[in-house]
Amino acid sequence: MTGRASLPVSLADYERLAEARLSAEAWAYFAGGAADEITARWNRDAFDRTALLPRVLNGGPGGSTALTLFGRSFAHPILVAPVAYQKLADPAGECATAAAAEAQGAGMVLSTQASVTLEDAARAGATCRWFQLYVLPSRAATLSLVRRAEAAGYEVLVVTVDAPINGVRNREHRAGFTLPPGVAAENLRDLNTVDAASPAAAPLPDGASAIFDRFMAAAPTWKDLEWLISETKLPVVVKGILAPDDAVRAIGAGAAGVIVSNHGGRTLDTAVASLDALPAVAAAVSGRVPLLLDGGVRRGTDVLKALAFGASAVLVGRPIVHGLAVSGAFGVAHVLRLLRDEFEAAMALTGCRTLADIDRSRIWARP
Repeated sequence: MTGRASLPVSLADYERLAEARLSAEAWAYFAGGAADEITARWNRDAFDRTALLPRVLNGGPGGSTALTLFGRSFAHPILVAPVAYQKLADPAGECATAAAAEAQGAGMVLSTQASVTLEDAARAGATCRWFQLYVLPSRAATLSLVRRAEAAGYEVLVVTVDAPINGVRNREHRAGFTLPPGVAAENLRDLNTVDAASPAAAPLPDGASAIFDRFMAAAPTWKDLEWLISETKLPVVVKGILAPDDAVRAIGAGAAGVIVSNHGGRTLDTAVASLDALPAVAAAVSGRVPLLLDGGVRRGTDVLKALAFGASAVLVGRPIVHGLAVSGAFGVAHVLRLLRDEFEAAMALTGCRTLADIDRSRIWARP
């Protein structure tokens, strides 16, 4: 980039620049969704068709975007979502993202499939304190990751429950995506993730289904979630909830929070958009635990809309990778700053001084 006019001024600018900088294979991995990518589009469409209602003459002191989640204070409700293999975008990978998140006062969720170790990421940024966890077929392997996260100072476990199998990611298939040398899931290295007695370890007999007889036979259940919650003193937040009944059941199992998410449209195509699912989940949760949302957030106005429908905070994934690909840690920090600045402007123009002022009255309800 040369000259001030070429500097990105929105997340859309970063997306365009990132596509030009990433390899075709890496772009297919980060940008792609499941199948025809309808849910990935719906995530964005849901925000675009939600209108805000401006309010006027609401000047005065005392404005703030501050909040507290699980005992930690945050400057704003914009967190970094877990995204795997960030070294595909920048050699420093998740360490650069962690440093940028700390610089912008943003909480960060580190992926189980990060391309750096959870210990290195925690050292790189003080706000990288949430660890995203998949319940593995081996309870011993799962517990090993939990204990490492506890020892490294992580404060929240984010258990992803909506991907017992991979989605049908045709864009990745067409691009022939494979991990290049030097990029791997470092936290799973040398870890036996499958118990010998697990269905995932057994050879498939003739005529068996890989999905039903291998992957789903070893997939986690509600009992596994209850077991995990019983094994740690850290708050466990369940990520990947769209159905209100599932949110209620997660809280009943001991979950300390819920993230409304469809995995960025990367698992089940034509699944409901996260924002569209949020109001019903919020009604079912009824304030008992913090509720977060990811999927489709690209503007500060999106953050306000999510909070108006009941979220306490949002997580941002793909735009973080776009910033990382364009300018490393600086690009990630700039993406977060842009979102925060836009969010504050949206609050001011809808008459909201604090997050407590954001409610459904800020959304235009068509007659």
